[in-house]
Amino acid sequence: MKKILANDGIDDGGKLLLEKAGFTIVTEKVIQENLAKAINENNFVGLTVRSATKVRKDVIDACPNLKLIGRGGVGMDNIDVEYAKSKGVAVVNTPAASSLSVAELVFAHLFTIVRFLQDSNRQMPVKGNTEFDVLKKKYAGGIELSGKTIGIIGIGRIGQAVARIALGMGMKVITHDPFVKEAKIDFEVAGNKISVSLKTVSLDEIFAKSDFITIHVPGGKLIAKNEIAKMKNGVILVNASRGGVIEENDLLEALNLGKVAGAGLDVFEGEPKPKQELLQHSKISLTPHIGAATKEAQERIGIELAEKIIELLK
Repeated sequence: MKKILANDGIDDGGKLLLEKAGFTIVTEKVIQENLAKAINENNFVGLTVRSATKVRKDVIDACPNLKLIGRGGVGMDNIDVEYAKSKGVAVVNTPAASSLSVAELVFAHLFTIVRFLQDSNRQMPVKGNTEFDVLKKKYAGGIELSGKTIGIIGIGRIGQAVARIALGMGMKVITHDPFVKEAKIDFEVAGNKISVSLKTVSLDEIFAKSDFITIHVPGGKLIAKNEIAKMKNGVILVNASRGGVIEENDLLEALNLGKVAGAGLDVFEGEPKPKQELLQHSKISLTPHIGAATKEAQERIGIELAEKIIELLK
């Protein structure tokens, strides 16, 4: 019976599918330094991970019987993908399963920032009984999302899911993607099917015209001091893609100067130990890398991953 190590866990639906197909699934967590040893000693032919477990060249070289690496989620920067493939190890991910969950989290951050919830939720328990009117005045300058322009950097599955929500809310949507000239956004409102075509624009146009900017790219340094300088005063940024896409020190400076009015961060350069200054900043809405962490997304991820594993290993 073929054995698979689901080292960062797998949803019960996916686990059941694999077991019905004749696989043995082990979900007990193996620490990184013991990973290769555990794979070899237990003769695992498949390894599934999320973002926590790293599958680098040393692990791949040390595990000649490993046939497949599965990433539950989109980004695969924790896996040496091309090297694995060069060694005959299949690598799969689940790019479609978590798109909606990430997109909804983007808007959770946006709604939070425009109504100052990230700060009022800290201050109300402390000052709500004694300074209610002061807080009421402090948080009275919120803005609406409807009618504003959102710039989406990266118009893949997640970017498209963000665009659907934004269009449905009456926002103006512009997008940039170096690999896409035009994106077709299909969605349904009140039973009516609607299709909108979005021609991509330059990054400079995104910076110049957007009231809100959300980033959905696989990694790299994309926004730093020079890019922030090109943005509207009072812009709001959201990063639910990869830590480091926004230079954190430059973001902090821009927040303190008022150039950036607020930021929503789900990912950080120093995970799992983000900078304390980020965590304590009153203008930053924070989540601990939970973009895909909904029950629905986890179920879809598990099933999609299981189906790909069965197809490749059965």
